[in-house]
Amino acid sequence: MKNKTILITGGTTGIGLASAKLLSAAGAKVIVTGRNPTTLAAARQELPANVLILKSDSGNLADAQALGTEVKKLTDKIDGIFFNAGIGQFGPIEAMTPQNYDDMFNVNVRGPYFQLQSLLTLLPNPSAIVLNASVVAELGFPTTTIYAATKAAVVSLGKSLAVELAPRGVRVNTLSPGPITTPIYNKLGFPPEAQKGFEDHMASMSLFKRFGTAEEVAKLVRFLLSDDSSYIIGENITIDGGVRLT
Repeated sequence: MKNKTILITGGTTGIGLASAKLLSAAGAKVIVTGRNPTTLAAARQELPANVLILKSDSGNLADAQALGTEVKKLTDKIDGIFFNAGIGQFGPIEAMTPQNYDDMFNVNVRGPYFQLQSLLTLLPNPSAIVLNASVVAELGFPTTTIYAATKAAVVSLGKSLAVELAPRGVRVNTLSPGPITTPIYNKLGFPPEAQKGFEDHMASMSLFKRFGTAEEVAKLVRFLLSDDSSYIIGENITIDGGVRLT
């Protein structure tokens, strides 16, 4: 990854943060975005000093459309982008609101779409893009209806963008994590006992009987953004510990 510049949206926590650390250690110049002042400050303490941090909200259309302009102030090219920023709000259909719908689609789908539009002129030939989806795009889980729909949209975007951007030398792939230990599982709103029951159930669905780690996903991100994956394009690669097989 030496001499490569990589942008990671939502790079201040979870999979994004782990990817930033790994790619920086591999020699890449890394730029991360985030929107929460607390996690931005925490990331500044955790990440190497040479990692650049931008405050940018994927759910805010103006921020998404301005990302290219902000990144151009830091670099004249982006060799790889990991569109990782995403949110999940969970509950039965009776409890979901139009605000839940807008929040998730704005961050998970509209955000990366218009961020990419703003960044296109920075992408050289060759370059690579990775979109973060989820196994729930293909599997049915209760209380995930809107979230799953956003991730299915991300998978679809990945395929169409792969075809559209291939003539420019831009490879686009999607990854779909299963149960991974990230902060999203602490935002489900369950009482502690129910939270533990949910986590135990999710772990039991894996053939390894455990959650995956953000670092394990980060290794896949590194591969897909590297020249080692130069002939992989338009794929949705699942990293779920075998959940889809159970």
